Amino acid sequence: MSFLAKPAGIRRVVIDQITPSIDGGRHPFKRVVGDWVAFAAHAFTDSHDLIQVELRIRKINTKSWQVFPMAPRGNDEFEATYRTESIGLFEYEIAGVVDHYGSWYEGFQKKHQEGVPLDLECRIGAELLEQAAKRANKKHAAKLLEWAAQLVDSTADIKARINLACSRHVAGIARIYPQRDWETTSTRSLMLIERGLAAFSTWYEYFPRSCVYDGKTHGTFKDAVKQLPLIHKMGFNIVYFPPIHPVGREFRKGKNNTLNPSSEDVGSPWAVGAKEGGHKSILPALGSLEDFQHFLEEAGMRGMEVALDIAFQCAPDHPWVKKHPKWFRWRPDGTVQYAENPPKKYQDILPINFESEDWKNLWDELKSVFEYWIEQGVKVFRVDNPHTKSMEFWRWCIFNIKAKHPEVIFLAEAFTRPKRKYFLAKSGFTHGYTYFTWRNTAAELKQYIEELTQSESKEYFWPNFWPNTPDILHADLQTGKRATFIGRYVLAATLSSNVGLYGPAYELLDHEPYPGKEENNHSEKYQLKAWDLDKPGNIRAEIARMNAIRNKHEAFQRTFNIHFIPCSNSRIIAYLKQNFEKNDRFIVVVNMDWENQQGGKLDLTAKALDLGHTGTLRLVDHFADAPKEYLWDDKKPYLELNPQKCTAHIFQIID
Repeated sequence: MSFLAKPAGIRRVVIDQITPSIDGGRHPFKRVVGDWVAFAAHAFTDSHDLIQVELRIRKINTKSWQVFPMAPRGNDEFEATYRTESIGLFEYEIAGVVDHYGSWYEGFQKKHQEGVPLDLECRIGAELLEQAAKRANKKHAAKLLEWAAQLVDSTADIKARINLACSRHVAGIARIYPQRDWETTSTRSLMLIERGLAAFSTWYEYFPRSCVYDGKTHGTFKDAVKQLPLIHKMGFNIVYFPPIHPVGREFRKGKNNTLNPSSEDVGSPWAVGAKEGGHKSILPALGSLEDFQHFLEEAGMRGMEVALDIAFQCAPDHPWVKKHPKWFRWRPDGTVQYAENPPKKYQDILPINFESEDWKNLWDELKSVFEYWIEQGVKVFRVDNPHTKSMEFWRWCIFNIKAKHPEVIFLAEAFTRPKRKYFLAKSGFTHGYTYFTWRNTAAELKQYIEELTQSESKEYFWPNFWPNTPDILHADLQTGKRATFIGRYVLAATLSSNVGLYGPAYELLDHEPYPGKEENNHSEKYQLKAWDLDKPGNIRAEIARMNAIRNKHEAFQRTFNIHFIPCSNSRIIAYLKQNFEKNDRFIVVVNMDWENQQGGKLDLTAKALDLGHTGTLRLVDHFADAPKEYLWDDKKPYLELNPQKCTAHIFQIID
């Protein structure tokens, strides 16, 4: 419609400033099933008429609306609280209509108090009741017409007519049936309701092909199953595999990304596709589809789900390259363009051309990859580099999958610029990788966490904190100090309710960097690894202890419930985590100097912390080797942390 066109003049209600709403409703805000959502809107009309405002919600691709009256809270603002009952992609709208009978009803009472003659007013009310009867159900219509006849009868006793006009019961029924043909409806907006795992997840990534752990024998799903008890014991609820598809042979990379592989080199799992198949196939060396499904069952028996890595890129010998050449870019010399991120070159990977003239078939095929693995029982996906693919593709793909399979969870592996990360989240990705890895001081972390938890982005961007990945070995971790590995995991696991790590590299403190790079030397991305799972000095017990705290306590099962506690020492970070009811409360304190003892005073007087106490504050440190009780009498307690003995305290507040 032209901006200069006449709107429908009979729609007199104005609806504005709807919250929550992302980008005018085009993108969904997110909640977890069971959450309460506070909706609000500005709504008003001209003159002194009253209005009725209601919230309408329905699941995408359904017809029936749930309707919730919105209550006025003053200043032309209306609100309604809705509790999410099921997962899925929903649409909602706000509707407003002039309340003609309510306006008359309110005016009638004022005129009655002022002694104004009321016969004519009763006749006007009767007309409104007759109009409401035309819109009412059979039972109410009969009553409304009966009341209208009594109200319009000028020969009847005026007191009886006035009593009828002032009846709350009559008004309550009449106001159910306003002139809806004249109502104003807002633009429809989106809401995405996720299952509980979306709000609280603990990921463990490992390579099934390395699960023999001798560095020579190619592992299988059957070998990977044997590691599930150990992973479960550490407290993880998602096990995540890098791509499990056939690995390309053309331009295969050797150890440490060399261009000269030997015949024994296994290549990179992210070079997807070979003569055995592509994204819907399994690398034969890992086993069969039945073996994979058995792995899913074994994980499920332990309360864990399996995440698959979906990398939309192809090895040069992927079947798509010959069958769908239009899906790739071809250079003037007839060769296909491989992936580049200068100065990096990925000769074993071909990027997909999202500007292909055959883009519709391309989109359908890519979506079908997810659908295929969903049919096999996979409900969680980590998506490799989604920011290098069409943004609108993701929005279309994920929304359509969510409409049919609302239980599916998507993690965006996008270490990219903030606006692109946030758009991916708006497009339906459940979680996103973050810059947590590169926030190295208490001040940097505090600033970043407040950005994630106190800005509008919290409505759609749910962070997933990873202290390491197969691609990232942060400079802090390259020192190999136990305190660093322990401390970084404690930070990740308490600052974010969604956390992950790449193992067994992390718990074994694998820290040798590739010269000049921020990644592991002898990377498992390009070779089988020999891991000593019982290596002395490993931090498996500390990881298990941290995860046990997370699994037991609601305070750590949400991300956006954090309040930072001031500390006199800038090397120490402290914060309060608590559940909604505030009956599960923790103070976390971490010494971010991984080498030296640090001490400082905490300031517990801040009103925002709601920790003002006149007596003794009783605390139990659950991260100690054995729970240890403390009593704090001071509102500014002093404490010290020696990273060689105690990197962090996780104090539960005992009422």
